[in-house]
Amino acid sequence: MVTKTNTNCFLTKQLSDYNRWREHLIARIERYQDWIEQEGLAEAEDDLRVYELVEGLKSDELIVAIVGEFSRGKTELINGLFFADYNQRLLPAEAGRTTMCPTELRFDPNVPPCIKLLPIDTRKSSQTIAEYKQTSTYWTTLSLNLDSPDQLAETFQEIVKCDKVSIAEAQELGLYDPDAPNVGSRIQIPVWRHAVINYPHPLLEQGLVVLDTPGLNALGTEPELTMSMLPNAHVIIFVLGADTGVTRSDLTVWKDHVCVAKGDKKGGRIVVLNKIDTLWDELRGPGAVSASISRQTQETAAVLNISKKQIFATSAQKGLIGKINQDPELIERSGLPALERRLAEEIVPAKQALIREKIMQELRGIVKTTAETVNTRLAATNAELKELRGMSGKNQGVVHNMMTKKQQDQENYDKRLAHLDRTRQVLDEQVKMLLQLLSMEAFDKLIDQTRQDMKGSWTTHGLKGGMKTFFDGAMLTMDKVHKQAERIKGLVEAVYKQFQVGHGLAKLKLESFELQPYHKDVKRLYKEAETFRNSPTMVMTEQHFVVKKFFITLVSRARHIFDECNNGSQLWSKAIMAPVFARIREHKATMDQRIANLKKIHKSLDHLKRRIGELEASRLKLEKQKQITMSILPNAQPPVAPAEVDEDNTSAVTEVLTPGQQDDVSTERLRAARGAA
Repeated sequence: MVTKTNTNCFLTKQLSDYNRWREHLIARIERYQDWIEQEGLAEAEDDLRVYELVEGLKSDELIVAIVGEFSRGKTELINGLFFADYNQRLLPAEAGRTTMCPTELRFDPNVPPCIKLLPIDTRKSSQTIAEYKQTSTYWTTLSLNLDSPDQLAETFQEIVKCDKVSIAEAQELGLYDPDAPNVGSRIQIPVWRHAVINYPHPLLEQGLVVLDTPGLNALGTEPELTMSMLPNAHVIIFVLGADTGVTRSDLTVWKDHVCVAKGDKKGGRIVVLNKIDTLWDELRGPGAVSASISRQTQETAAVLNISKKQIFATSAQKGLIGKINQDPELIERSGLPALERRLAEEIVPAKQALIREKIMQELRGIVKTTAETVNTRLAATNAELKELRGMSGKNQGVVHNMMTKKQQDQENYDKRLAHLDRTRQVLDEQVKMLLQLLSMEAFDKLIDQTRQDMKGSWTTHGLKGGMKTFFDGAMLTMDKVHKQAERIKGLVEAVYKQFQVGHGLAKLKLESFELQPYHKDVKRLYKEAETFRNSPTMVMTEQHFVVKKFFITLVSRARHIFDECNNGSQLWSKAIMAPVFARIREHKATMDQRIANLKKIHKSLDHLKRRIGELEASRLKLEKQKQITMSILPNAQPPVAPAEVDEDNTSAVTEVLTPGQQDDVSTERLRAARGAA
């Protein structure tokens, strides 16, 4: 096994804290689920939603992408930041060697240590890398011998391999640049299109995923990298060279890829001014060297239009050497410790915020349904208590009249319930229609039709028409989805109103399907498609390249949006119907119980006092349940003391669903606060 040292990496500590936070969070959710089951408040559909949420948290990942032009030291930065524990370079970063294909470093315990490589020939199809990941058929797998450093290093060299092909072959692969310097009749291209390294490193085992990217040429010719992989990264590290400054191609990568990937988000971007050791000069004093680095940093900030605080001057090579040789002075001078701290403070809070938002969306509806069930039971208990207390001292005739009235109400309610099954079938059909509109089968039919139309067209006008038809169809589907969702909401409201008006059920506010975020994403893609349709590329590029680029860049993203919308609509349809049918069922159970109790009281008035005692005990239990559920829901009042809630295993979820978390990890400020406490 490769010898390993302890570099005391700040990021390692923070990721460990983060994983403990996540595990604690999972335990909290499971404790809450146990509590509602023990209290008889669980719903089968909600149980499934909680299970899926917990499984998603268990497989959670933190993604860091390294982006920059060729020869900026990106791979060496990965070695220095994440993998200096192994007394050697994990990834090849020698002079003349550079990353030729996007490379993911991750760990899956179910797969042996290996490198999976996707051949460059797959670029001839319009399938995306994500689609190829669904099958192992096209991938070449190389085992990693963790006991042999030499064999390990030799295997890693595979990801930088190149080959020379004819200009025609390079054109077919979309890897020929006519503006590049004349290199003869053969073009050098990478052997592999994408690499996935499955490696059992402690950071990767904790869910870290590192994406190493090639330079500008690959960013421009592998659109999925820009359109999908970079936007999914929680932090993008943009690497510049202190020896070159911000070149024109650096600025292109920054504007067209980094800024586009992060959109309007201010966070999630870190700039590294690497290779500051080229500015070190033994003939100049430390002050002069520091001034030179500071000036370079200030100029970089001005060109990129960002704060100087977002830029970290480093020497990845010296930092790696310092860590291997355990030289604290060299490590500190390299600038890596400051970058590590910033990276930890950037990535962990960002990921925690995403997780908390997801949990709030998923659990809020479940907790709300639970709270409504408790409120319904409490209202029914109070009503029955009032009735029974009013019966004290009354004769059997009064009890008989009340029982007769309740039985009539029960018969009327049962008649409505008989119609409810048919209504539920209608609602299920309407939901099925909604999901069919958003199904991947329906969307893939639109994709296939568009692909056929575009391939069958030999004119630029025909290609443009095919693109427009595709997005017109996508926008039309979104409009149909909106109308169908509103129709479903109206039907559910009508169903509940019948029971509410006829039997005094409490009012219930139903939420509409939040379609706007998906609609907005499709509209943004539509604008990008318009730009693409009207660009000179359409005229200058061969037809099959235009079709391929359109499908990989725009259509694949549209498909992803529709897939997310489909998942969102499924959750919404369950969330909108669950509380309605839960209340209707709850009211039925309450009516049946009250009639059964009245029958007992009618037989013997001695049962009256006993039943009042039972209801008093039930009321106290329901009051406590109400207090707990109210404390869990955001902005609910009154709050519950932590010690009291802990007795019912619910304080955990209370903290998750309310602002002002006290257990976040990752920032020195919070660490200091803990220390002061």
